[in-house]
Amino acid sequence: MRTATVGPALALVAGLAAAPALAADACPNRGQLDTAYCDANNDLVADVPAKTRDPSVIVFAYTPVEDPAVYENAFKPFTTYLSTCTGKRVVYYPVQSNSAEIEAMRSGRLHVAGFSTGPLGFAVNMAGAVPFAAKGTEAGAQGYNLVVLVKKDSPYKTLADLKGKRVAHTAPSSNSGNLAPKALFPDQGLKPGEDYKILFSGGHDKSALGVGTGDYDAAPVASDVYDRMVARGTIKADDYRIIYRSERFPTSGFAYAHDLKPELADKLKQCFYDFRFPPDMVKDFEGDDRFAPITYQKDWAIVRKVAEESGTPYNKAAYEREAAREAEAARKKSEAGSKP
Repeated sequence: MRTATVGPALALVAGLAAAPALAADACPNRGQLDTAYCDANNDLVADVPAKTRDPSVIVFAYTPVEDPAVYENAFKPFTTYLSTCTGKRVVYYPVQSNSAEIEAMRSGRLHVAGFSTGPLGFAVNMAGAVPFAAKGTEAGAQGYNLVVLVKKDSPYKTLADLKGKRVAHTAPSSNSGNLAPKALFPDQGLKPGEDYKILFSGGHDKSALGVGTGDYDAAPVASDVYDRMVARGTIKADDYRIIYRSERFPTSGFAYAHDLKPELADKLKQCFYDFRFPPDMVKDFEGDDRFAPITYQKDWAIVRKVAEESGTPYNKAAYEREAAREAEAARKKSEAGSKP
């Protein structure tokens, strides 16, 4: 099994320190954006810079919530369509970690991508990502819940029962896998990091599988990932119980790099909005059949609130801390996997 690499996360931290800053008087408003970007119109995303890009090949990626190969196949009908729609070759980039995906867009190697709910905020502020779409239906963009899984035959009935137990979170920047539990669980009588030691599994699928094998007593995961695993037969719903379900969160958001030529950015958005999922994609994405318009300012308000309340605002200092944690977790998993 491939694991997240340490290099990209550390490279991003170094890149943040080396990024050229805009003169303070040249940017009337920046908010939480990195100094490489400006937000003069106060929409919370990076403005189009004076110098833009029109790449001959479009590099596309999707969040590493499961094995990247799963989604490369699932998105194949769309990437083929996107190539025809834009008149450019489209290449799928299988990212191995959230920080690697963010670093790829910041460095200019990634042009359009789907980011997980939590990491999207860091992609916006640290990499100049401009969210514009999410999977959905005619009714609009869909969402998901944070659910807490335990084995069906376990004695745990409430979150408070998990004190002192082995609870797996997914990754430091994950919304449902880490940030939302930190913000929401205390009201349910459970404080992550105090009532139990946080164990990072490296992914929603790994957390769910770990509960099933007994490696973990419980795990907070995204309901859409759990549902996909059940639908594919990767796990059996009868082996699990859900002891907690949160309110609805927006699902992964698709964003383009802020410095793309405006005409190309507009073309990408139109291609996304016009596309209708073929039957196999509808099945893979639990009934979603299109990409619906979103804005970061409106649709990610609840996610930003969770990030703030969990002590992980989407700023540079928080990202450097979370990227370092993700790198350390990846290093430990790599060392464990290499042992005989």
